[in-house]
Amino acid sequence: MEKHSLSHTSWERVYHVVRIPKCRRKVLYGETRREVGEIPRMLVGRMDGVEIVEGGACADHIHICLRTPPKHAVSNVVGKLKGKSAIVLHERHPEWRRATGRDRTLWARGYYVNTIGLDEAKVRKCVREQEEASRIE
Repeated sequence: MEKHSLSHTSWERVYHVVRIPKCRRKVLYGETRREVGEIPRMLVGRMDGVEIVEGGACADHIHICLRTPPKHAVSNVVGKLKGKSAIVLHERHPEWRRATGRDRTLWARGYYVNTIGLDEAKVRKCVREQEEASRIE
C-alpha cells in the first residue's frame, strides 16, 4: 500500500462506500450508469486530496473505494457526493421529477462504509467484479 503525507502526517485511509437510490429503484443503467460514474469523479476532483480508487455501478447500487486525507471526514465527503450528484442528475434528467418528487432527492438517506486495511486488493477486486456477480441469468 502506498502512503500519502501532509506536512506532519503520513496516512493511508481508503473507504469502501456503497450507496443506493431511494426505495432501491433500478435507475442506474445505460446512459445514467455512465453519468453516475463520471459525476463523482468530477466532484472529487474539486475536493482537496480526495480520490476515487475504484468504482462500479449496478442497476440498484453503487460501490466506490475512496481515498481521503485525515482532514476530511468520510461522512462529509459522502454527503457532498450524494447531494451534488443528485442535483446534477436531476438537472440532466428532468423526467425523474414525477418519480422522485420535486425535492431532487435520488439517494437513500443512509449508506454503507467500511475501512479498507491490508485486504485492499480483495475489496477492489470485489468492486470491479460486483456487476457480474449481480447479473441474473
